[in-house]
Amino acid sequence: MNNLIDLERYPLHRLDSADGKLLVARCSDELECTGMFTLRGFMRSEIIDDILPGLLQKLERESFNHEREHNIYFSDEVAGIPANHPALARVRTVNHTLCGDQLAPPLLQVYRWPGMTEFLARVMQKPKLYPMDDPLACANILGYYEGEGLNWHFDRSEFTTTLLLQAPIDGGEFQYRQALRSDSDQNYDGVARLLRGEDPEVSTLRLGAGDLNVFKGKNTAHRITPPLGDLARLVTVFSYYETPGRRFTDAENMGFYGRINA
Repeated sequence: MNNLIDLERYPLHRLDSADGKLLVARCSDELECTGMFTLRGFMRSEIIDDILPGLLQKLERESFNHEREHNIYFSDEVAGIPANHPALARVRTVNHTLCGDQLAPPLLQVYRWPGMTEFLARVMQKPKLYPMDDPLACANILGYYEGEGLNWHFDRSEFTTTLLLQAPIDGGEFQYRQALRSDSDQNYDGVARLLRGEDPEVSTLRLGAGDLNVFKGKNTAHRITPPLGDLARLVTVFSYYETPGRRFTDAENMGFYGRINA
């Protein structure tokens, strides 16, 4: 695995060593304080250089074009809020998706490596985490060309794990508003201010190729701004769950990928 990721810098294979424990503690502290942590240069640049041309070709020829209008909740009906509330303002998302069965082998090796799941479980303070059994949904690549982006939303899952493969020339930034809502306070007026561009607490994170980011997005609103220039933004999304055997339904796979598992 050391030929794929920088284990000297990030000793995921030695989590019980002093360096491994320090890494877990640092990431846990950052996650608690800021809702995320980033491991810069996690995947080796030579691996990305090797797999990127083939992935770009696949993205251009084989990807599923996912385009939709939605509100920040990805739901047309939100309990406790009138249909005309500005927190339900419609936004537009466009991206191009490659499924797990279209990914380069090194990405799937990292995704399924037990050292990866053990590391994330320790940082998240979970008994255990498992890769998905779904060959389409387990790991995806999302590509954003100039003018496209992932608009404001909250995640359904507790945390999201991403690995950036290519950064655009400009734009394509990860923007987020930490703790915009809570489980006990939906803060609809605050959501409306965010959507109007009036929230001064929005933060921006620019990632580079090879950077791993783990992010808690259930109550933190976030988006990917449209890239500028000829380089698309390519990011791999790894999905992990606390129970084994997780799969999407056929309806979910059709909605996200335009096809179902064979």
